[in-house]
Amino acid sequence: AGAHCDEAHLVEAGELLRAVGKVVRLEEKHLDAVTAISGSGPAYIFYVAEAMIEAGVFLGLPRSVATELVVQTFYGSATMLRETGEHPSVLRENVTSPGGTTVAALRTLDDHKVRAAFISALEAARDRSHDLASGQ
Repeated sequence: AGAHCDEAHLVEAGELLRAVGKVVRLEEKHLDAVTAISGSGPAYIFYVAEAMIEAGVFLGLPRSVATELVVQTFYGSATMLRETGEHPSVLRENVTSPGGTTVAALRTLDDHKVRAAFISALEAARDRSHDLASGQ
């Protein structure tokens, strides 16, 4: 809330915004992190989807099939994450068999430091958001 905004204004804004999504109240100091996650987040998801689709085509699937499989995988995974309330690590462990295909793929992602790259990318987005807000 700004200097001229009181609780009633926040409630009214929250009611209006709930019509299009979930409303989360945070202190202003967190807005650059929110921008890094939610503002830029769809691009990260599309980026990963694009990579998975390209891999599917490389592995011999028709592009339309690879696309549908990726879309349904994202949809099902997001639904499970939301509906179960489980931590992503638990859900990932539940679909990772010892010595199986998933653990082999995850090890390769770890070898390429994909998790670290995502963290660095979100830090870069947060920092750029801060720079833009301060006119740099």
